[in-house]
Amino acid sequence: MIRPHGGRLINRFSKKDFTSEELAEMPSVEVSSDLSREIENIGDGVFSPLEGFMGENDLKNILDNMRLSDDTVWTIPILLDVSAATGSEISPGDEILLKYGDLPLATMEVEERFGFDKSEIARKVYKTTDPTHPGVNKTLNLNELFLSGRINVINSQPSSFEQFHLRPVETRLLFREKGWRTVVGFQTRNTPHMGHEYVQKTALTFVDGIFINPVIGRKKKGDFRDEVILRSYEELLKHYYLRDRAMMSILQTEMRYAGPREAVFHAIIRKNYGCTHFIVGRDHAGVGNFYGPFDAHAIFEEFPDLGITPVFFSSFFHCKRCGGVSNEKTCPHEDSRVHYSGTDIRQMIEANQVPPSNCMRPEIAKVILGFERQFVE
Repeated sequence: MIRPHGGRLINRFSKKDFTSEELAEMPSVEVSSDLSREIENIGDGVFSPLEGFMGENDLKNILDNMRLSDDTVWTIPILLDVSAATGSEISPGDEILLKYGDLPLATMEVEERFGFDKSEIARKVYKTTDPTHPGVNKTLNLNELFLSGRINVINSQPSSFEQFHLRPVETRLLFREKGWRTVVGFQTRNTPHMGHEYVQKTALTFVDGIFINPVIGRKKKGDFRDEVILRSYEELLKHYYLRDRAMMSILQTEMRYAGPREAVFHAIIRKNYGCTHFIVGRDHAGVGNFYGPFDAHAIFEEFPDLGITPVFFSSFFHCKRCGGVSNEKTCPHEDSRVHYSGTDIRQMIEANQVPPSNCMRPEIAKVILGFERQFVE
């Protein structure tokens, strides 16, 4: 089986049972829901080889070279930001408690406390400082200081979708039990249409199994809500996939909409889950017109040592003359192509209309239309 990124699967779940008195004595930092999920992703190895939140050297290397300071490929900063008031009370060497509400999540051995130009982070990660970009907007609104250090996870934030949640150690075991030596990962933040199914099954033709891994977490306004995505994929897997060739688990993290950099980040995560291949589509993790449609394909040329094979798909459409889903390499009928449009599908759903069957499976449309609220508001 493919080795985890960096060579070993990280486990930062604490082996120590802390008493309530011990935890009460530690300086505490309140974290957001997004950060609570990143703590768990570090703890269970989704973000291997990270063992905690990044320091200044790693941040600089990621921004300038898209690598950690030890030269391991890494493209997205994983940072713990705190206010100046909170940071002034914490020093390197302190052991602090990271909390979400009243729930103690992890302890952290503080290694660094530092400030950094947030505009520089935004410009290098997102290739823009335009505040209308959702990732840029969040970055510019981070707190003034950052804390770094290894974490020891005590608890996980409860999830509404725990039945869909598998950790990398579990997916790797399941892949072995299924006899999957090659596995293709599929990242999604959308409900499936026929184009998605075509891409997945085309890739599946050349490997042993497909791992569908929807992102569950903060998304931009207008994206499909988490429960809608999961129920629609349940329906697709139930009716249109062999049970011993496909499986689904959620990835609990936020969408950053960082385009090419996030495509590499997504590939690294699926490598940690045990995937040998990763599907990269048109405008992967893009938003608006901030990235070219195939920028996320080109960036992989910079990382021959990534250790997971990208599978690129450019365009796909329904061809009236071919009588099904096709692509630019297989279909000669330019005048008969009906391209899939996420915007058009959303507009039909909002109007309570069933998308045509050459666009979306009727079972999927029925599931989506059965929800009172389909989109993030």
